[in-house]
Amino acid sequence: MAGATETFEEHRPALLALAYRMLGDMARAEDVVQEAWVRWQRQEDVESNKAFLLTTVTRLCLDELGSARARREESRGDRLPEPVDLDQAGIGRVEMLDQISMAFLVILQRLTPAERAVLLLHDVFDMTHADIAALLGKSDAACRQLLKRAHAHVATERRVFQTSREEHRKLLAAFVKATTGGDQDALLNMLAEDAVLVADAGPGVVRYGGIRNIGRPVVGRRKVAALLGIVGKQSRGPTLEFRERTLNGGPAVVIFQGGRPVTAILVSVADGKVRHVFLHVDAARLGHVGPPN
Repeated sequence: MAGATETFEEHRPALLALAYRMLGDMARAEDVVQEAWVRWQRQEDVESNKAFLLTTVTRLCLDELGSARARREESRGDRLPEPVDLDQAGIGRVEMLDQISMAFLVILQRLTPAERAVLLLHDVFDMTHADIAALLGKSDAACRQLLKRAHAHVATERRVFQTSREEHRKLLAAFVKATTGGDQDALLNMLAEDAVLVADAGPGVVRYGGIRNIGRPVVGRRKVAALLGIVGKQSRGPTLEFRERTLNGGPAVVIFQGGRPVTAILVSVADGKVRHVFLHVDAARLGHVGPPN
């Protein structure tokens, strides 16, 4: 049993990173990995430990994504993956951190569960088409087609993965300053013409100034800037603390109130402009952003 435990713990960070990428939610990812551990304990004569564990976690994630609850969640136009401090979550040493960034996870959410699985297993975990086909119960040709479609989606946003961390951090800081300061001219100057804002307030009702949940992405720099003007007014006050963070491997800002996180702000940057704005204001899904200090 000791050997089985050591083997599983060796693979746990990669398994957790896979489940988190598939589901976009750390608590559900942890549940999947725990179930994989239970199944791992029952197995004997496994030919490849890594292949067995990756296969088990992928199938559990596909089952979870096929549930009615998951389909309702993923159908929400304003749903975002949960922001995560990777070190705190135990997956800070995973490879290819750009493929766990918020921008990348949002792209994954646009894919079907099968496309998601094929892309991750092939590109991140180097599984062969034959092995992936066996896992999914599909033909080799079908898996290749799924990967081709997934790559096409990723290619449309390739620019956002080519920005240096320092440029990203500086632009995020300027963006937060302009938003909280109500500087519309500065916001318009730093937003890309086709900028997109997604604000995830959860399934309940949350108000931004005088409006309710946005409910869907806001597209276009003028619309985004106007909405940020409303949001910025709600982000001022002596009880709010702004803290720089590294979430999903990239720069972020978390707003705390009374020691509890209330908002996480992440952006993607392309060609020196803010391309995406991700606002997380669902307090129930801000448990992995780290403490205020």
